Amino acid sequence: MQEGLAHVCLVLSSMTIVRAKIENNIPRKRKGMCSQHDKGLLKFYDSLMQAILRHINFDVVKCILVGSPGFVKDQFYDYMFNQAVKNDIKLLLENKSKFLLVHASSGFKHALKEILSDPAVNARLTETKASSEVKALESFYQMLQTEPDRAFYGIKHVEKANEASAIETLLVSDELFRSQDIAKRQRYVALVESVRDGGGEVKIFSSLHVSGEQLNQLSGVCALLRFPLPEISDEEGSSSDED
Repeated sequence: MQEGLAHVCLVLSSMTIVRAKIENNIPRKRKGMCSQHDKGLLKFYDSLMQAILRHINFDVVKCILVGSPGFVKDQFYDYMFNQAVKNDIKLLLENKSKFLLVHASSGFKHALKEILSDPAVNARLTETKASSEVKALESFYQMLQTEPDRAFYGIKHVEKANEASAIETLLVSDELFRSQDIAKRQRYVALVESVRDGGGEVKIFSSLHVSGEQLNQLSGVCALLRFPLPEISDEEGSSSDED
């Protein structure tokens, strides 16, 4: 028997916390009898995918490393996103750009240290985490110049746009989720959930990156709309007055 091992891990600061450990026995391939081997692999991949959905908070995590020896990581990645398309798993589809495939010497925990100590991987991690945020902020600035009735910032104006189910993309700073003011924190969490329920995309910006700093200068919350709402633009006062 060949044993398939994998860890689904969440990296916090300098600590690696194992959230799940999946072990499956996968029958060897035999001439003319590959079905059991293939079924075992698919079961293993599905267990991994379910663990990712169960244990990873995509609102917080900016990048997910998928590492393995050989081509296992590539096969799993293809399986996961084929299933996401087939079953319309929006959480995976919306966060596809966060997945980064890397080589690992094994599927055991100690391989994580090896992966994270690789300068090339660290460079790709930084690029992957930041690129999506930078593009979204550039789109907001461009929209603000060309179609200002479809780009708003400040919690009051953004909430009004959300009430009209107009938000296509919400940009929000992670600082707002760390606010010591519980009511304020809950307000932003409710906004994020409402936008997602309405089919909008949400991008959580890291305050540690320059794009997050720029967003914070715009009150920490912005929205690109599906359609213009000139009535919001016509309201008196700055949209960022509140905070």
